Amino acid sequence: MGLVPQVNPIGSSNSSSALPYTFYFTGIPGYEELHHWISIPFCLLYLVGIMGNCTILHIVRTDSRLHEPMYYFLAMLSLTDMGMSIPTMITLLRVLWSISREIQFNTCVLQMFFIHTFSFTESSVLLAMALDRYVAICHPLRYATILTPRLITKIGIAALLRSAFAMIPLLVRLAYFPFCRSHILSHSYCLHQDMIRLACADIRFNVIYGLVLITVLWGMDCLGIFVSYVFILRSVLRIASREGRLKALNTCASHICAVLILYVPMIGLSIVHRFAKHSSPLIHIFMAHIYLLIPPVLNPIIYSVKTKQIRQGILHLLLPQNINSSLKIFKINGVDMSSRLRFSVM
Repeated sequence: MGLVPQVNPIGSSNSSSALPYTFYFTGIPGYEELHHWISIPFCLLYLVGIMGNCTILHIVRTDSRLHEPMYYFLAMLSLTDMGMSIPTMITLLRVLWSISREIQFNTCVLQMFFIHTFSFTESSVLLAMALDRYVAICHPLRYATILTPRLITKIGIAALLRSAFAMIPLLVRLAYFPFCRSHILSHSYCLHQDMIRLACADIRFNVIYGLVLITVLWGMDCLGIFVSYVFILRSVLRIASREGRLKALNTCASHICAVLILYVPMIGLSIVHRFAKHSSPLIHIFMAHIYLLIPPVLNPIIYSVKTKQIRQGILHLLLPQNINSSLKIFKINGVDMSSRLRFSVM
């Protein structure tokens, strides 16, 4: 079960003729016999992530009270979370369930495109959510006029297109690389930094461009988020009452958590791939799973706990009949039972 076919690394032409576009995933090295058991927590995490994000999307779509900029951006965050997790779920479970470790080159590139594109898009969405909090706190009277549905749609499309177009040069270069070494990937899904290390070609452009891409896109987003919170903090400190300051900051708590659970694993994975190449493979695999699994799982939980409107929407979705029947119990012959209780207490 743990054996992976080896590719003859003698030469580019021989390797290409034997297995021209086939790569092989790696599960969890040293624990191949436990893969079926290891798949159980992964299945639960994927289930929680997908169900949580689908629930938020359904609530935002169906509840007219949530048709506001903040919740539209939250729906975008849920979509990008699912875009990151679903492509990896398929191949990871295929490996852990011993269905197949093989993937064709074109499919691998497509999966890599989705993973990296939605990763960059999520960073852009978090920047948009930071700007949303800035407008809501610093310019509350102009909130609805600034962040119109038309502008929000443009922001979402721009974030997706920016991320997708930025990946095209890497994919075009990758398509022309010969892979004459081992075709064994170090993860259960395709990542750009994992594929280029197998190429028998000059990969300096991909390495430099990838580093510049991460620095520019993530750097710009991080800078934008930081500047937004500088202005937010300055505005909050001008609020006279302590209760008002805490209430304003509390509206940002969920977003701050979402920023941390995306950027911390993202930075950690980049550092491991670039500066800890000779460390244990388990470290690389563990960091990659955290980076791709934690945000989709935790974001719906955080926003459900910290956002009253989302919490109420989930309760209404789960207990609609119970709520209606409880209201009927409290109304007897058109009289509100709660008023009778108050009268009896008096």
